[in-house]
Amino acid sequence: MRVTFLHPDLGIGGAERLVVDAAVALQRKGHTVKVITNQYDPSHAFKETQDLEITVIQWFPRLIFGYMWALCAYVRMCLAAIYVASCVESDVIICDQVSAALLVLKLFSKSRLVFYCHFPDMLLTTRKSLIKSIYRHFLDSIEEFSTGQADVICVNSLFTASVVKETFKSLQHRELKVLYPTLNTQFFDDSEDCAIEEIPLSTEHVFTSLNRFEVKKNVKLAIEAFAALRSMLSAHEFSSCHLVVAGGYDRLNSENITHFKELVQCVEDLGLDNSQVTFLRSPCELSFLLDFLGWHLLQR
Repeated sequence: MRVTFLHPDLGIGGAERLVVDAAVALQRKGHTVKVITNQYDPSHAFKETQDLEITVIQWFPRLIFGYMWALCAYVRMCLAAIYVASCVESDVIICDQVSAALLVLKLFSKSRLVFYCHFPDMLLTTRKSLIKSIYRHFLDSIEEFSTGQADVICVNSLFTASVVKETFKSLQHRELKVLYPTLNTQFFDDSEDCAIEEIPLSTEHVFTSLNRFEVKKNVKLAIEAFAALRSMLSAHEFSSCHLVVAGGYDRLNSENITHFKELVQCVEDLGLDNSQVTFLRSPCELSFLLDFLGWHLLQR
């Protein structure tokens, strides 16, 4: 079977991890797999992408005078969809994140269309001005209508399925397939042992936040909750507790950089001891976290 993945930015986020794992798995099963994307830098992507056939379509800017990121993303994906429909032979096209491309594919391709929805984009933005409200209303309408053009709509959880149906009224009677993100177990099997000095061996209770360093993930809540726990326990009991704040950190993402600094400052503002809060920002560090948790469970 000929399978084509259409994705906006093949970086190092969770959505990209899903696409890469799915593409590699299908390729290993003997299917012909191609990935079409608007952005791809081999030095800033998962190493498995080196085994995939990737075509980059960058015929349109990411921003117009520093604005209209979402609209530009729609146009860029539609242009990539035109390329797919005219130049790539596919039995199945899997479109990820940006549903607008489905409008083009529905018109110009006979392939079966699958859309993977991580979360409605219209719920991840603000509408603080009249102009922004009009702008978003236009994009929101496109998002809902284009999502419905897919032959199969997949979501990442039952929760997302309920939100999609509540948000997109026209899809309330559509069947949504829950396809949970994969876990690349080979990565952890092949990882080397890491040192565990960052977390004291006397630690008995480890609290972990695993999210991208973005404001919308509300990582600060974990830090505030940990600080609140301090008032509920004796000093001795609290000293055996440790908070790990881990997750995706893109060195090219300004929000990741800024929000990470805000979280570090939050720890300081709440008067938490740095020896009881650990920040992890890379795959190697995440491997270390799993190594420690595994060690900790063995000691229990």
